Amino acid sequence: MHATTLLPPVRAAFERLIDYAGLFPPAALDAQAALDEFDATVAGTNAWLVGRFVAPLSRLEALAVLRDAERPLPLTLILDVERDARRWFDSLGAAVSLAGSIRAEGTEIAIQALEIPMAIVQAVRESADAPIAQAAALLQRSELRGLPTYLELPPGTEGERLDAAMHALQRTGLHAKLRCGGTVAEAFPSVERVAEFIAAAASHGVAFKATAGLHHPVRHLDAVTGFTMHGFFNILVAAALAPDVSPADLAAVVAEEDPQAFAFDETSLRWRDRRVDIGEIGRMRSTFFHGYGSCSVQEPVDDLTALGVFPPAAR
Repeated sequence: MHATTLLPPVRAAFERLIDYAGLFPPAALDAQAALDEFDATVAGTNAWLVGRFVAPLSRLEALAVLRDAERPLPLTLILDVERDARRWFDSLGAAVSLAGSIRAEGTEIAIQALEIPMAIVQAVRESADAPIAQAAALLQRSELRGLPTYLELPPGTEGERLDAAMHALQRTGLHAKLRCGGTVAEAFPSVERVAEFIAAAASHGVAFKATAGLHHPVRHLDAVTGFTMHGFFNILVAAALAPDVSPADLAAVVAEEDPQAFAFDETSLRWRDRRVDIGEIGRMRSTFFHGYGSCSVQEPVDDLTALGVFPPAAR
């Protein structure tokens, strides 16, 4: 199938899907180059795909001097924190204080969402429940209260520990962040872990976003790195189907490597014999899968155009 127009379900699925993360690998642009690319994208035909600019707290000073009050930068801010559990909360407090001051006093940077890495779990008996509650209370007392906040659960958060973490996120009104890859093979979670994360988030009504390694729409073996990389289309479709399919089917969606297994028509999105109508797509995007971070917008556009999901004119 090769689209000649942008179908309504395609728009519903991909609108504001991508937070631009050009500061991060593999692009790793400097501040000026990343801002230039972001500005060019949001002024062009692909603007409808883009949400916010992603930056760590440590890069805000460099970004702020390149903006002005007439062009504030819509930002998803990643708080730089220690991953050691003994220092995590103190470092989070310092980061929240600094970011809160910037939000209260600055006009060049418009902080609209937060991402917070959780501490690495040191012992089997440890869980994320207490740190999640601590983070929620700290944010509620700060200038950052009310912002959508995504907590990146530490590696090894699975099974009962994952269920408890999702319950704590639901209870505190915070969201989750799913890391799908990195610069080493070990950074890529298995199909089963990704499916388990999505199922747990759906079960507890916890919204999430994804990041890292989602360079192309469909899961594939990358010839350059040798890594099998997850696809952002797989994640989106899995999120759409999560409430209605078995764990085995959900894992099959995440594992799908045939682009032809995914398709759109005038009213719905399809994976093999499963369909999701446009209303459900819109609800899923607004309440469950909020999007993903990517260091490129043009690359996903090119891929989706090649697959026939986007018409050539959408480039």
